[in-house]
Amino acid sequence: MMNKFGLIGLPLNNPSVLPWRSVNEIASSPVLIVAPHPDDETLGCGGAIALLRSLNCHVQVLVISDGTLSHPRSQKYPADRLKALREAETLSALKLLGVEVNDVTFLRMQDGSIPTQYQSAVASCRAYITEIAPQIIFLPWRYDPHADHRATWKLIHAVLDDLRLSPRLIEYPIWDWDSEQRGSLPACVEVTTWRLNISTVVELKQQAIAAYRSQISDLIDDDPEGFRLTPEMLANFTRPWEVYIEENRSQTLL
Repeated sequence: MMNKFGLIGLPLNNPSVLPWRSVNEIASSPVLIVAPHPDDETLGCGGAIALLRSLNCHVQVLVISDGTLSHPRSQKYPADRLKALREAETLSALKLLGVEVNDVTFLRMQDGSIPTQYQSAVASCRAYITEIAPQIIFLPWRYDPHADHRATWKLIHAVLDDLRLSPRLIEYPIWDWDSEQRGSLPACVEVTTWRLNISTVVELKQQAIAAYRSQISDLIDDDPEGFRLTPEMLANFTRPWEVYIEENRSQTLL
């Protein structure tokens, strides 16, 4: 079932109407998961990661920024300590999902700088993607409300165009789940939006999300303006399914 969305946006208000896809339809190797910040890979793709690893697919994760803007005024966790904490959380979460330390790469760009340090990021990602030659890449939804997420999508596409590679691209929403931030789509965009059944690994995904204590708890309690995922937002990532988006390259609606 193909869905064409113009200015009404993605159907995230009623995702239960979306068609199902099986993990067997995306099983390939190697798989690359691209995260703008530490935690996006687990929130958006944790179930897919666990399912793919259960099929012995080689899953690698690339985290673009260091995530240190989540608590910029913390004295207990200045930028260097916060960066180390967030990387440790990522490794713990991914270990639960079946991804080994050697398969996780941190690009360590300053949080919030992806749009402004674009060229250096392209060079780093070019070398990385050339080396692993992924068959499938999971990357942020191109119209995500967060600028770092949109820049990450643009970054990966620039690298692939430069390398003349054409892996399957699967996009995942993060901040579009917040109806107050969700934007509309250009009328020319045609995409297929579907759900992946992760019911067999949803508890594992929930445990992995819980590893991100800096983002979901009062672990860092000395920054009044520090970031914290609300229970309402977290509920979108702990369901027994995940939502994914693919461009309708054939431009044919079924």
